[in-house]
Amino acid sequence: MNGLRTVIVCLVITCAAIMAPPSASAAPPTPSWSALPVPAAAPPVTVSDLAARGPGEAWATGYEHAADGLRPMLYRWDGTAWSRDTSFPGADDLGRLGKVQFVGEEVWIFQIRAGAGQILRRSTNGWSAVALPRTLWTYQDFTAVPGAAWVVGEDDTGLKVLRYDGSGWTTQSTPDGVLFLMGITARTAADAWAWADTSTGTAVLRWDGTVWRDAKVPLPADSNVHTILLEPSGRITIGGSQYADGVSRTYLTAFNGHTWHTTHPPLGDTYTEGMVRGPDGALWLPTRSDRAFQSRYARVDGARATFSYGPERTGAIDVRPSALARAGSALLSFGTAEIYGSKPNLMSERLGG
Repeated sequence: MNGLRTVIVCLVITCAAIMAPPSASAAPPTPSWSALPVPAAAPPVTVSDLAARGPGEAWATGYEHAADGLRPMLYRWDGTAWSRDTSFPGADDLGRLGKVQFVGEEVWIFQIRAGAGQILRRSTNGWSAVALPRTLWTYQDFTAVPGAAWVVGEDDTGLKVLRYDGSGWTTQSTPDGVLFLMGITARTAADAWAWADTSTGTAVLRWDGTVWRDAKVPLPADSNVHTILLEPSGRITIGGSQYADGVSRTYLTAFNGHTWHTTHPPLGDTYTEGMVRGPDGALWLPTRSDRAFQSRYARVDGARATFSYGPERTGAIDVRPSALARAGSALLSFGTAEIYGSKPNLMSERLGG
């Protein structure tokens, strides 16, 4: 009888162990940021932009501050490692590289080469360049989509909005009162958005395929715009700063397809230009870190923000991610790290993947 009782007790314990929910220690680990080696440039360096097309291809742009002037800087991620690309036209000339975007199967990059602007295009046949129809004093921003590209800036006659349709350039006019375009982005050749400084304050403009108009976006009072994030679903998120009582705070104004809604996540005065939609559906952006030896990133979901840190870097006195990009199920970061006793050089980090 005692033996039978022992067998029954053992069976009960075994079944209980099988049926019990997994313990907290058995849960999958939370993804963390990891460092990705980047071949060093000639410091100090400035990072301009980062774009990814899936987990196996990303491009980062910027420039080195050389003794004789600025030098362009281009890096490629192949899914395993970063490498420097020096095969593009003007790689050895003075100048810089700006925004990078994927247009169909090509990579398009805005380049300033010996003071003149042009668009670099990389296809399966290699690199080519599209020259701008005129040289501008200031090249403020660039965007490209299949069938169209825009460059905005200024020359001695004032504001210039240049549009390329694949065969030639046209100069576009803007609504009365627009003084300067701070940035531009596009979803299609007939759906582009820009943020402007006007005689009455900051405004958002929209190109509908025919004309630029004021989009009548209800921005917060006394605010500016850092970036506009357009998504294929129709969702739009505008990030910027609002000034009140001498203090700046970050705001997000989002369009869900029907209405605009503004929130003020606890981000302080974070600059939102590097904001992206992550693979988890939340907004992610680099922020100023409170730890000299680690980068910091914000994850924003509605009005809530949570923060994560990159890996510790020995001897670092400033770790500064500049741009983020979604790369499949991961997030890629590209920026600079300053180690004590040296000038800022390149760093990259990855979350997930």
